[in-house]
Amino acid sequence: MPNKEVLRNIRLIIEYNGVRYCGWQVQPNARKKSIQAVIEKALYRITREKVKLIASGRTDAGVHALAQVANFQTTNAIPLNKLKLGLNSLLPKDIKISRASNTSLSFHSRFSSKSKLYRYTILNRGHSSPLFEGRVLFYPHKLDTGLMRRESRVLLGRHDFSSFRASLGKEKNPVKSIKKLNISRKGDFIHIDIEADGFLYNMIRNIVGTLIEVGRGRLKKGRLKEILLLKDRRLAGETVLPEGLCLLRVRY
Repeated sequence: MPNKEVLRNIRLIIEYNGVRYCGWQVQPNARKKSIQAVIEKALYRITREKVKLIASGRTDAGVHALAQVANFQTTNAIPLNKLKLGLNSLLPKDIKISRASNTSLSFHSRFSSKSKLYRYTILNRGHSSPLFEGRVLFYPHKLDTGLMRRESRVLLGRHDFSSFRASLGKEKNPVKSIKKLNISRKGDFIHIDIEADGFLYNMIRNIVGTLIEVGRGRLKKGRLKEILLLKDRRLAGETVLPEGLCLLRVRY
């Protein structure tokens, strides 16, 4: 008797530079390609199956990832090492697969995740850097990271983050839990690491924009807490550019 086809659920860890893309998700009429579409095209060339790649989250245009997690189901029996090598040979230089593994059929990259850790990087000095163009936010004005760190503590825990949700956000529940929020400086670089069980649309970029206002001394002590409690997006800072944002890790 012929062998029955076995359905596999394969998990990929993906690293990418988002500068040239419209974001993770396929978008009709977008002028740029999506990262999802590029990888799915490569997967089709290898498996000869039209698979749907499910990611842990839909990073926006210009946002990067060190370890995006995505899964797809296939009946193709290709060994994992050959799948990884094949994908990386077909993918462009700014998208690479760092790991491929078999996982349970019940695993879902988005719904199985417990939290995601993002880093926003600011180059804080008098001149920009050609080497980091498109990967950091250049901000030439002095920022008080100690003040930013102290004021940011009010964001830890479970809150309604409506004040930091973009007007186009469609999420029904604005309540999220921030598990970690660290602000550190290494030379000219400021790193803002935020880990939460989920994020509203542009939530991180709006929080960073508000923290920059804190660091500039434009918001008085305690004002960040007031902005959080008032749930009014108009009170928070500007939405910073996406280029400084990178998905570092997804926890399951």
